[in-house]
Amino acid sequence: MKYTHTNLILVILAISTGLLGLSIGLMGFHKNIELTTNFYGVTGSLPDNVYSAIAALSMLVVAMLSILSIKNNRHLPMLGCLLVIVSGIPLVALIDSSMWIESLGGFPAIGSGQGVIKYFALLSIGFLFLPYDLSIHTRKWLAIAPVLLVLLWIGGMKFTLLEAKGIEDLVASSPLMSWMYDIWDIQTTSNIIGVYDLAAVLLLIGAIYIPRLLTPALVVSGAVFIVTQTFLITWDGALSPGTLLSTGGHFLIKDLWYIANLILFWQLNQTDK
Repeated sequence: MKYTHTNLILVILAISTGLLGLSIGLMGFHKNIELTTNFYGVTGSLPDNVYSAIAALSMLVVAMLSILSIKNNRHLPMLGCLLVIVSGIPLVALIDSSMWIESLGGFPAIGSGQGVIKYFALLSIGFLFLPYDLSIHTRKWLAIAPVLLVLLWIGGMKFTLLEAKGIEDLVASSPLMSWMYDIWDIQTTSNIIGVYDLAAVLLLIGAIYIPRLLTPALVVSGAVFIVTQTFLITWDGALSPGTLLSTGGHFLIKDLWYIANLILFWQLNQTDK
């Protein structure tokens, strides 16, 4: 895989997984890890701190390999394999009922799994780093599928009162978005955000077939994930003095992976010209 902006993607991976690894190591065993160990039936088989150490170390190794790959792209296949493993383990656990909101009927009303589905972005990047002989069209879909999934899924959740209340603190903390509550109520604001997310989905799908839609599609969808990163600064619950990031901060920083997906999508479109 030889694209001109691969190093930018590797920097994004190094920063995001490095911070996640350090934070998980400092935080120790917590609910998000427990959901996965419960699913695999291994909770209690080893001390809790062993599982948190494995999770932290896996992220730190991804960060290290990302940095090494900047120096020499021959490490990309190894990094790709590791990304597939690191993302695949929590993603399989999505089939567990604990990931879904029972009060809203279960699947597809996603609860704890909102942070887990973001690993689809890492899975996609991992596959694209592997030396498979795939067509450019297939690679485009592989790059953009996780973005479509998260915008469609979490965007759709915006139309529920539970999700509208769930994002209230984030939106209220943001100078870029808090003004919306001065005009609309909590649910209407959430609905508008949901409509925006779904519009981004349509633009991205259109961009695969209509090249002139590429720039607006990237701007509209990229804005979602860039604004999410500003919450790390504006939302008091994102950072923790003792663990760098809170579990909420973990949720937010994973959106950097979608920015990497969009960069890959853009590069593939340039290659296809």
